[in-house]
Amino acid sequence: MKKRLFTSVVLAAALSFGALTGCGSTEASSANETADQTAEVKEETQTEAAPADSADAGDKTITVGATPVPHAEILDNIVKDVLAEDGWTLETVVFSDYVLPNTSLEQGELDANYFQTLGYMNQQNADAGLHLAAVAGVHIEPMGIYSQKYTSLEDLPDGATIGIPNDPDNGLRGIDLLVQKGLLVSNGGFGTDANYTEDSLTNDKEANPHGYVITPLEAASLPLSLPDLDAATINGNYALEAELPAKYPALDIEEFDAEATVKRTNFLVVKQGNEESEKTKALIKALTSEKVQAYIDETYKGAVITSFIDAE
Repeated sequence: MKKRLFTSVVLAAALSFGALTGCGSTEASSANETADQTAEVKEETQTEAAPADSADAGDKTITVGATPVPHAEILDNIVKDVLAEDGWTLETVVFSDYVLPNTSLEQGELDANYFQTLGYMNQQNADAGLHLAAVAGVHIEPMGIYSQKYTSLEDLPDGATIGIPNDPDNGLRGIDLLVQKGLLVSNGGFGTDANYTEDSLTNDKEANPHGYVITPLEAASLPLSLPDLDAATINGNYALEAELPAKYPALDIEEFDAEATVKRTNFLVVKQGNEESEKTKALIKALTSEKVQAYIDETYKGAVITSFIDAE
């Protein structure tokens, strides 16, 4: 972390000069003023020579923003203990959406956050003027197609209403999943043509021969909206938080090649300029440790997959 060094300006010379002038001793004033100025220069020199990180040398607390499941669970249930082994204290701040963890990091309220893909981070940097950097890949949460009304993709009727996330990156991810599983022939111009919307895809008979009604909703609200939909493409963390894998197992989930692995990995993110800080290094070491991998494998049993990759 960059450290700011605050140097107090000492005004003892001026004060001494004023006091001695009141006593009528000009010679003594000059001598004392010179001595005080020398002391002031010495104090400033000593302060400037101090180590840049001396002010925060004792700061061993790392504050990380995360969405509840699985990110905050991973942080609180295993990463906290791994960090403690090296003398660090972890404080997890839990957010229920995808926006505040980034704005809070930008404003310096967090040391890092852990919840997002590269695509989403880059989009937020561009759209919201943020200055965030990914430093380590940790895991993938396969997006799934969920339904409370049907138990297989083949059961979905023509004209079924299918929800997708309403942010650009996850919305396109949802559409790509529908294409991957054969519900859509293609994504039409979705994600490449600014004028091609969800409504365009709904009415595109070539790309969407079954006439599915593509319905964008805020990602976190999709599990709550599932009773009103025929199906929905839901991010893994929100599906886990709503216990959907146990209650309504996914009709199907994403498959990943090498390129998709990078694209879908959830990264540890910091503000630009802090990529090499001691706190960042400690977090990377802990989050990509064998203990974290074992915890993820044993706890989520495939609903979360470790993906320890470097940031590109």
